[in-house]
Formats: sequence, C-alpha cells, structure tokens
Amino acid sequence: MSAPRLKVVLTRRLPDAVETRMRELFDAELNLTDTPMDRAALEAAVRRADVLVPTITDAIDAALIAAAGDQLRMIANFGAGVDHIDVDAAVGRGLIVTNTPGVLTEDTADLAMGLILAVSRRIVEGAQVVAEGRFEGWNPTWMMGRKLWGKRLGIVGMGRIGQALARRARAFGMQVHYHNRKPVPDMIAEELGATWWDDLDQMLARMDMISLNCPATRETHHLLSAERLARLQPHALLINTARGELIDEAALADAVARRAIAGVGLDVYEHEPAVHPGLLGQANVVLLPHLGSATIEARQDMGDRVIANIQTFANGHRPPDRVIPAML
Repeated sequence: MSAPRLKVVLTRRLPDAVETRMRELFDAELNLTDTPMDRAALEAAVRRADVLVPTITDAIDAALIAAAGDQLRMIANFGAGVDHIDVDAAVGRGLIVTNTPGVLTEDTADLAMGLILAVSRRIVEGAQVVAEGRFEGWNPTWMMGRKLWGKRLGIVGMGRIGQALARRARAFGMQVHYHNRKPVPDMIAEELGATWWDDLDQMLARMDMISLNCPATRETHHLLSAERLARLQPHALLINTARGELIDEAALADAVARRAIAGVGLDVYEHEPAVHPGLLGQANVVLLPHLGSATIEARQDMGDRVIANIQTFANGHRPPDRVIPAML
C-alpha cells in the first residue's frame, strides 16, 4: 500500500503548469479564486496542511506558526524573499523553510534598468503626453531628461540582482559604485568595474542615481530615512525594486514635493499594495505594481523550485533551497 501523498496548500494561484504538476505529485489544495487568504483562512490552512506554499502577501508570523497543527512540516515559499516569514519561529517549531532564490535575478535587474531609463529620460511622462493628445511637435527645451553615459550609479546591495544590474549599467556607460557589508571578490569587482563604499552616507551624497537591491531585514528597515534622503543631490534619481520597507515613504513623498530629488522609480511600497498619496500624480515619479518577477519564465521557474523543494523533502532529503536563521 502506497504512503499517503503530502497535503500541500497553496495560498494563491500559481501558473497553470505549476498547479497541474502539483496536483499530479501531491494532494494539492489550490486557491481557485486567487483571493488573498485572510488571517482566519491562513490559520485554517496551517491546521490541515503538511506543506504550506505561501507568497509574499501572506504574513507567516510566530503566532500563526504556533497555531499550526502537528502535521505541518514544511513552509515552501513561492518567492526569493522570506521577510514575511518568521524563520526563527518556524525552525524553532521544527519546520523546514524553503524559498526560490536566483530565478528572478535577471528579470528584476531588467526592470531596475528599465526604471532607470524611464525616470532619467522621462519616458512615462512623454508617453502620457502623446496618449492625451497634448503633443504639439518637437521643442528644443521641452521634456529634457538626463543621459546615462558617464553617470554614477550607486547600488545598495551587491548580491545577485545588484551584480546583474551593474552589468547592464556598465553596458550603458555608467560608472558603477556599490555599498555592501563587505566588498565583492576582486574578480567580480574587476569584471563590473565597481567601486566599493563602506560608508553608505558618503556614497549617497556623491551618486547621480541610487538603486536599492538589498533584502528587507530589521537592520535595513527605513535604510533610506529622512536624514539619508536629505543626503541625495537634488539632481539624483532613486530606484527601488527590492522591498518597500527600505524607504521611509512619507519622507520620500516630502522630498518629492519639495523637489529635493529629481526623479523616483518604485516597483515596491512600504505598505503594499497601498502607495503613499504624496507620490501619486507627481512629475517624474514612475510607480509600477510589483512587476520585478512578473515574467512567464520567472514565475514558472519559481514554481519548479517550489516543487523540487517539496519533492526532495518528501523523499527524505534536505531541500536544495532550505532557509535557516543564520543565513538571514
């Protein structure tokens, strides 16, 4: 007699091919309406699931983990970030936590580069002018942005995505600078032509553009505070495709209103999906709906990694993408 299949509960809809494979391999419970689970639904899910597959919209905190049934054995996150999961509490309960690292690196770097282009060249503003029928012909002093060639880009967080962005920026002739807890290996720094700054404040004050590419942790919450935003030069551009909590959004809205910063491109928000009202409708502020990993290829790859992690665990082996507190 074969062993019962793992009860796997998905909190959101995943790509069709991923869900089909989940059903073939496991006793998969799908969220067919794709309505985000509220607290009561999440509590019910952890009381019946062997494996929970959450996304970044789900708060898997210590209280939820404590309320889980004894049958819960694994939290297989659909996504690279795990800041929405209390990993300490999960591991303390004896649960395996996994994520999907690496699969969205190039896609997120593409989007970050796209935002740099959009903000520096005022592409979104220009498109709106044409769409609204306000284009009256070329003008030598109208809609002027800034070129990228020779500009200084400061990357905060030189991990996979930061390095991928640096490669793109270098192709556009930009000077690459970065702040990290420690320098990247010499071979990578030489390849990227990247200059390391151990002092974030000093780097912020000297860059033409800043891109945030670091994880959200207790230490990086409001990394760009009102004080740090004030260090940016008035012509600087700020890009964030990492996590909204990295920026004090109210302070950023104030800086935009005072024209203390020349342009902003955001794909993530501090209180997502809410956006600070002070950022809405502002000139040269490009706001996207969390599109960093929104490619067919990335979402499929993320699903494949989730399945591989669950299968490996079900076969009695250590999942390839296991997350432990020491890694965070």
